[in-house]
Amino acid sequence: MSTPNKIIALVDGNNFYVSCERIFDLKLIGRPVAVLSNNDGCVISRSNECKALGIAMGTPHFQLHERRDLILRSSNYELYGDISRRMITVLQEFSPEVEQYSIDEAFLHLQLPDDCDLAELGSRIRQTLLQWVGIPCGIGFAKSKTLAKIANHIGKKLPGGVFVMPEEPYQILENVPVAEVWGVGQHLSARLLACGVRNAAQLAQAEQAFLQRKFNVTLARTALELQGQPVIAQENPELPSRSISCSRTFGAPVTSLEQLTEALAYYTAAAAEKLRRQKLTACGCNVYFQYCPEYAPRPLEGGFCGTSISFPQPTAATPEMLQAIRPHLQGLFLPGRRYRKSGVLFWGLETDAEQPLALFAAPQQHQNAEKISATLDQLNRTYGKNTVFYLSAGTTRPWQMKREMLSPNYTTSWEELPLVN
Repeated sequence: MSTPNKIIALVDGNNFYVSCERIFDLKLIGRPVAVLSNNDGCVISRSNECKALGIAMGTPHFQLHERRDLILRSSNYELYGDISRRMITVLQEFSPEVEQYSIDEAFLHLQLPDDCDLAELGSRIRQTLLQWVGIPCGIGFAKSKTLAKIANHIGKKLPGGVFVMPEEPYQILENVPVAEVWGVGQHLSARLLACGVRNAAQLAQAEQAFLQRKFNVTLARTALELQGQPVIAQENPELPSRSISCSRTFGAPVTSLEQLTEALAYYTAAAAEKLRRQKLTACGCNVYFQYCPEYAPRPLEGGFCGTSISFPQPTAATPEMLQAIRPHLQGLFLPGRRYRKSGVLFWGLETDAEQPLALFAAPQQHQNAEKISATLDQLNRTYGKNTVFYLSAGTTRPWQMKREMLSPNYTTSWEELPLVN
């Protein structure tokens, strides 16, 4: 009988944002498509047809908006987040241990028989994701996360989309520039090149003592990972978040305290909903505004203003948070400045088990605030995001992100569900 063999698979959605758009808009298939960043700033996702036109990541929108051979879309994060959740649900059919790394990537921790056909398993996972969710992906199998990253990069370029790192990976690693190793980057690679370390194989064979002395412990662990030793810890999805935040760059500069207050109330409500989803409370928050540099009528530097606010008691109720935050905003506001961004970050996060036992029942006002928040969450889950919202978050919201080429929220809004004729 074969003994279980521990293996890691990295599943990565191909051109993920573009692929999400193509699920519901079949006219985009086979066409050059690019998805833009916040406020339609620059290219952050490209179809293969778009890459073939020579359009680079980060290309500004103003250089592309007149091109007739290219289809542009604004970032639809609500859609992409929902498709990402569906991907993770499918991957859990193949492994109980799925570690999500980013919106389009996840590590699968597998225990398989030694004689398991990994290439066939990878093909089965790819086909299931494509059939059940509609997302094409690449899959790399290896003994460590760092090797799985490299295997995935290779697999995405193969017709079958799957690559299994061999037991002795050095011949493969010789063709991987050190700058392309996960966690190295351009700055560290320049220092490695100066030491004669040009590729991943040379990094794997470097002495641990040298790497720790000349660089750091993290790079030494990367070298062990390249040898096939899984030393990067698996993240525990059951552990609570250390902080939760929500911030956005405005679609147009904001100059009034009223609009800043509206924006911050909107972001506070969004972040508080994340808290409640994870069954957490916060002891307080940091709030901030960021303003633009100005050059007329006199030079003014751009800058940042913020403050830290403690809540009367740990809470996840939006009304209590808004009540605690609002009195501090007047003191942060600098008249005459053009604000470009604001945000909120919750700290001191606690689960129910971590909170001290109260000697007395919670005040009625606190209980009411919790009930209001829970009711709004239920309504918005049932009828779509922002069906019900706090009036303090505004109704017209001229400060919202500019998304002029936004596709419908096909899966998260009843009003925008696709219709079948």
